[in-house]
Amino acid sequence: MRELKLNLILMKKTTQILALLLLTFAVTSSYAGDLEVKNKHTEPIVTQTSTKDKKKDNNTVKIALLLDTSNSMDGLINQAKAQLWDIVNKFAHARCGNDVRPDLQIALYQYGNDNLSSREGYIQQVLNFSGDLDEISEKLFSLTTNGGEEYCGEVIQTSLKQLEWGQNPDNLKMIFIAGNEPFNQGKLNYEDALCNAKEKDVIVNTIFCGNYDQGITSYWKNGASLTGGEYVAIDHNRQVVHIETPYDKVIIELNSKLNNTYISYGKMGSAKLASQSVQDDNAMEMNEAIVVKRAVSKSSRLYNNKTWDLVDAADDAEFEIEEIEADELPKELKNKSNAEMKKYISDKKNERIKIQKEIQELNKKREAYIAKNQDKDSNGELENAMLNAIKKQAEKKNYTWQE
Repeated sequence: MRELKLNLILMKKTTQILALLLLTFAVTSSYAGDLEVKNKHTEPIVTQTSTKDKKKDNNTVKIALLLDTSNSMDGLINQAKAQLWDIVNKFAHARCGNDVRPDLQIALYQYGNDNLSSREGYIQQVLNFSGDLDEISEKLFSLTTNGGEEYCGEVIQTSLKQLEWGQNPDNLKMIFIAGNEPFNQGKLNYEDALCNAKEKDVIVNTIFCGNYDQGITSYWKNGASLTGGEYVAIDHNRQVVHIETPYDKVIIELNSKLNNTYISYGKMGSAKLASQSVQDDNAMEMNEAIVVKRAVSKSSRLYNNKTWDLVDAADDAEFEIEEIEADELPKELKNKSNAEMKKYISDKKNERIKIQKEIQELNKKREAYIAKNQDKDSNGELENAMLNAIKKQAEKKNYTWQE
């Protein structure tokens, strides 16, 4: 009996020891596992970015226009308003390499105007980099002139600091600065600003409004040469000669039909649709030829309004009509089913494609007619200066120009 009790006590002790060992093992394993997890989280997490992702913004053209808006510059502003569409239409045919078409973004600054803040050096950012062609047109037409101090170095430096130029060496980045006062005015040394531009791979092109030799002696040519840019002198008050063609009236009519293919949506949709019409009117007030050039731009890939137009928005693979709130839909789509809305959008898209194709085909005939009937130097002074510089600098980035 005594021996049996001893055996039972021994067995109980052994069980307790085994349980204690198992508990110890479990705690140790848990701690080790926890430690391993913690160690994993303390290591830096590296996100792999594919070459394809890095290439997404490789083909963006960024142009900053720095325009002197002092009293004597009305002619320059008018040329800029008139010839914006020539610049856009040039890039509509651009390719980077053999296949990729670049995006175009334009920023706008004014300087040398007494209406601007003296604290800011009489400089104002009118528009950040934007691909919204109606907005760019709107901002150009908002410019007015007034006398003031013109600090070229400071406006260049301001645009370098405020704008997002990006780090991508494949992007074509250009500044066009136009004015008629000495380039070296102001407290900031213009050479320092140009040194900063070169570090950002931004080419500065200078356009002196006046005599060529006077522009050289007032440092405008030196301002361009420091970044490998182009220096030109223009007669900014020269009237641009627009050649009328037999195709203009038809293109203008097609432009009106093109406007009817836009389906506004969202909080800004109605305002943006109205702005489209206003910019057509602004162009018409200048010259019918400007409306034609604008219509050609509107028929190109660069005129994209997916932020307010359902036809352009529907081209985005991630777009879903179901996600648009009912109160953000235009009246023509209210109370329609998703299927009915998609069909309506599709019909408008097909109509737009047809009209755009007609405009492009007529424009080829128009350009052939102009080439046959215009003098060599009848283009606008600002247009010639910018297009020549753009083509030369774009070719260094492997850009080609083809339909």
